Amino acid sequence: MTTEGAGTAEGAPAAAGLDEICVVALAEAFRGDGEILGHPMGPVPVIAGRLARASFEPDLMLTDTIAYAVTGTLPWGAAPDPAAVECYMPFRTVFDQVWSGRRHVVMGASQIDRHGNQNIAAIGDYRAPKAQLLGMRGAPGNVINHTTSYWVPNQARSFAVSVDVVSGPGYDRVAALPEPSRRFHEVRRVVTELGVYDFETPERVMRLRSVHPGVTVDQAAAAAPFELAMPDEVPVSRVPTEAELHLLRSVIDPGGARKADFRTRL
Repeated sequence: MTTEGAGTAEGAPAAAGLDEICVVALAEAFRGDGEILGHPMGPVPVIAGRLARASFEPDLMLTDTIAYAVTGTLPWGAAPDPAAVECYMPFRTVFDQVWSGRRHVVMGASQIDRHGNQNIAAIGDYRAPKAQLLGMRGAPGNVINHTTSYWVPNQARSFAVSVDVVSGPGYDRVAALPEPSRRFHEVRRVVTELGVYDFETPERVMRLRSVHPGVTVDQAAAAAPFELAMPDEVPVSRVPTEAELHLLRSVIDPGGARKADFRTRL
């Protein structure tokens, strides 16, 4: 997999690195969302959300990751200019978007299974866990009430036959709930360092949507401990355009914060 450089001798940008390909794959999860609240969490998802709005989803509402809704393209780690602040948005007001389904959150997943059940709470028996993680946090309410995607930087470590604790319910569990509780549930994408996954199958199980450049279908399948649904042909994830590379490298993340999740791979 290539890594980012300053450019070629002819002045064109260097080939996209794995970090940039994954950012674009996450940005694509927001395509078509329109005027809703995008709430990516963590450097790679936040950078992806900002790229999506700057590139192809201009109506997406984003925050500064703290308490302000902001306009324009905010660099990672920078405080918003007062002129870019659209409104004060403390956490209590986020629930107006949560309950209405007009929010798309990107979370992490310490474990995720083929039905989309996610765990960020604990490893092992919840009553006496081997490792305490974040806890439930807002995951149950997020996943039931609006679109959710996941960023998983280490597929083999996080994909699981079953999760130890269900923080975010998957399609099998939600299917047993009354219709009002299923209305806004959508696990749209799972993006890993190997490829992109969705649940667009009749059985609502995880499907390999694309593999990243340089990754084979067999490699992606081998890093999953369960059977993946497969289309007849698995495409290759798209690479960033030159305009997107410029936004990533010079505007949104010139310091390279997105690379932190790829320390052992770049």
